[in-house]
Amino acid sequence: GLKQSGRMWYNRLSEYLLSKGYVNNAICPCVFIKKSSTGFVIIAVYVDDLNIIGTQKEIDDARTHMKEEFEMKDLGMTKFCLGLQ
Repeated sequence: GLKQSGRMWYNRLSEYLLSKGYVNNAICPCVFIKKSSTGFVIIAVYVDDLNIIGTQKEIDDARTHMKEEFEMKDLGMTKFCLGLQ
């Protein structure tokens, strides 16, 4: 890919998440958080992989909205992340 393609992807994803009410974590810019009256959802981004953590309703809503905007594949529960189990 192009040198800037990773940055362009992050900018596109970040713009989308911020427009949907997510807050970008000041300490770790790859973490996006959204709270609601019924729960929360945290999206952790690593390159082109997303880990979605939170209460079930908010996770389901996040998946639904993101699948409408981006081509995504759900790989199920994370067993390993960055070499950690």
